[in-house]
Amino acid sequence: MKRQIQRAIAITKTLMVVYYAYMLEYRAELLLWVLSGSLPLILMGVWVQAAQGGGNFGLSPLDFTRYFLAVFLVRQFTVVWVIWEFEREVVEGKLSFRLLQPFDPGWHHFISHIAERFARLPFALILIVLFFWLYPQSFWVPSLANALLCLLVVCLAFVLRFAAQYTFAMFSFWIERANAIESFWFLFYLFLSGLIAPVRIFPPLVQEIVKWTPFPYMIDFPASILVGLPVNVGQGLAVMLVWIGLFLALNRRLWRLGLKRYSGMGA
Repeated sequence: MKRQIQRAIAITKTLMVVYYAYMLEYRAELLLWVLSGSLPLILMGVWVQAAQGGGNFGLSPLDFTRYFLAVFLVRQFTVVWVIWEFEREVVEGKLSFRLLQPFDPGWHHFISHIAERFARLPFALILIVLFFWLYPQSFWVPSLANALLCLLVVCLAFVLRFAAQYTFAMFSFWIERANAIESFWFLFYLFLSGLIAPVRIFPPLVQEIVKWTPFPYMIDFPASILVGLPVNVGQGLAVMLVWIGLFLALNRRLWRLGLKRYSGMGA
């Protein structure tokens, strides 16, 4: 058991170093990726103007400013693209080479995503500093408890987002364009995750339904914790863990069935 743990740590460390170096080769592209996630900062202006115009949302203009800044930060660490990479591996037969390695091919994608987080972190921090320089009134320092809790929830949000998309990627064994499933899923993610608007301003019935889905826990939940908005932490963590478990169980089932159909070059 000890030897297996040491071996897993060594593999993880090697993959992390390799993929981090790989990501650094595309620093200019990383900057564009960070900038492409600036939609929350654009929507911030819309909601701030709406709140200043007398809209009764239960949030002040300053609350909206801080919320969407938190959304921007959370989204930098939860963006996932595994379905496009896995789909290409299956369609082009490149998965065959990964199957020859003594660990799950999904580990490559998971570690590459984590390495990319570290590579994009400096760019995200520079944009946040620039934001506070332009809007000093929005500056705040979250409490240590909120910061640590947010860090935990962001990690779980990334795992949830990755598990969901990697599960959809398994359909690449049956259809050539599995990313169409992700595109359909993204419509719900866009409106129900808190990316467009805070979930707390939705009608009560919609809030009651949405809180049992995985969507608000990918963005709204961690962002609300970071800015200090009231949330049900226990319920949120429980729902996240349940959805992660469901996606992972479905993923492993589809993986085993899909391998029986896979006929890529060298398989």
